[in-house]
Amino acid sequence: MKSRLLKLRIHFFLIFVLILLFSQPGYPQEEEIEKYPSRPITFIQPFSAGPPADLAIRLISKQAEKFLGQPIVVVNKPGAGGSIGVAAIAKSKPDGYTIGSTTQGPLISVPLLEKVPYHPIKDLRMIMQFGAFNMGVIVKSDSPFKSFKDLIDYAHKNPKKMTYSTAGANSLHNICMQQIAKEERIEVTHIPQKSSAEIQTALLGKHIDFGIGDFNYTLLDAGEIRLILLLREERAAEYPQTPILKDLGYDFPCPTFLCVAGPKAIPDRIAKKLEEAYTKGMKEPEFINGMKENLRLPVVYRNSKDFGDYTARNYGFFKKLFEEMGLIK
Repeated sequence: MKSRLLKLRIHFFLIFVLILLFSQPGYPQEEEIEKYPSRPITFIQPFSAGPPADLAIRLISKQAEKFLGQPIVVVNKPGAGGSIGVAAIAKSKPDGYTIGSTTQGPLISVPLLEKVPYHPIKDLRMIMQFGAFNMGVIVKSDSPFKSFKDLIDYAHKNPKKMTYSTAGANSLHNICMQQIAKEERIEVTHIPQKSSAEIQTALLGKHIDFGIGDFNYTLLDAGEIRLILLLREERAAEYPQTPILKDLGYDFPCPTFLCVAGPKAIPDRIAKKLEEAYTKGMKEPEFINGMKENLRLPVVYRNSKDFGDYTARNYGFFKKLFEEMGLIK
């Protein structure tokens, strides 16, 4: 009898706990989920306004509005390599009214190398990927290096004489070049910069031999810089003559992405509505033309599951690599 009474008490206690849990103000109720969205949505962009990534987010969010029936207000929260904005997404109320974006920096390298108030895999839900960046290796147009192989050949013959820049020490692009140097058994000197603009200024001023990162399309079109390698997973139709890493036999990732994400606890049905709206937005002519003609950014799609697996896989890869390199204590 006592045993049965104890079981009943435990049963009722668990029911009480569940009622408390699901009645918390941060967790949306069934009625709220059904009516979602019933008011404007805030989209946190973790970098400054104006660059192509910011414009791409505003472009696709404008298209997604059509299918959600509510405005999507993009708010910029830059700082600390994007981690301030991403932390705000991760810690937001999981009701679908605060979502945002992240890139490879605040999702992979920053949380691995610095203390941040979120875990990129445990605290974020990946809703979908809609694009990527055109990252690559660039040289000045009058450089004697016509191909990436030319760079490697020169570095073999001239140890430590070749200089290059990325946007920061231990950035993914710097790590990528370190892996290439390790495989090729060459020594090159890294001169970190603060931004892609600074890299291009240093390159045009002949202060470095090559740069790695985003590149200025105006300079490329004007013939002032030459693109000799794309850090992409697939060949780019816009640059058919430019090889990618795997074309040259390098078998390691250098991920870039533009995406939509939310807090981990966002309900499945709300996440699905967001995923469907942004996926439909990708098919709109305004988005496609804006990405290709105006922003010159690749359109790359991954659904929620594929993108979640992709980011978790890359996070795991670089965590292990950083540990092997002694960057994580």
